[in-house]
Amino acid sequence: MTQLEKVGPGGLSFSVASRAAGLSPATLVQRFATRDAMIEAVLLHAWDKLDAKTSAADAESPATPAGAIDLLMALSPGQADVADGLLLLREDIRHPALRARGAAWGSVLAKALGRRLAVAAPDIERLGWQMASVWQGAIIWRAFRHESEPANAIRVALEDWCRSVGAGDHQKG
Repeated sequence: MTQLEKVGPGGLSFSVASRAAGLSPATLVQRFATRDAMIEAVLLHAWDKLDAKTSAADAESPATPAGAIDLLMALSPGQADVADGLLLLREDIRHPALRARGAAWGSVLAKALGRRLAVAAPDIERLGWQMASVWQGAIIWRAFRHESEPANAIRVALEDWCRSVGAGDHQKG
């Protein structure tokens, strides 16, 4: 775990960031001007990486319900501490530009999932958002319960949801 991950967004300073980045605090001040601008830049970079990872997972996953699960598993945090991710998410929700990035990513993800679950336009969006919500819920509840490995708990929840809505391992349609 890096120094930045240990302090979270609330404890981030130019001094802490300089140790993690290998740059002087003065260089960071010159580049970002304010602590808030530095945090925004870091989080926007993280959104860029998530967008790229989502695009790659979308391209690699088959157009089936099982492919929708594979797409989400590629984006799942694995053994990461979900609580740290929630601290960052809080920063994203509080900042209008970052909140807009999250909303845009959610729409792209919901459409990518929905295309694997349904054919009709209203069902694509509805089922895509539902599946994304089940996925996020599975991640959070697994963090509280620790009953099985994260990947297994998340996959089981997604497979169960697919069966519940009639989108099993068969082709969509």
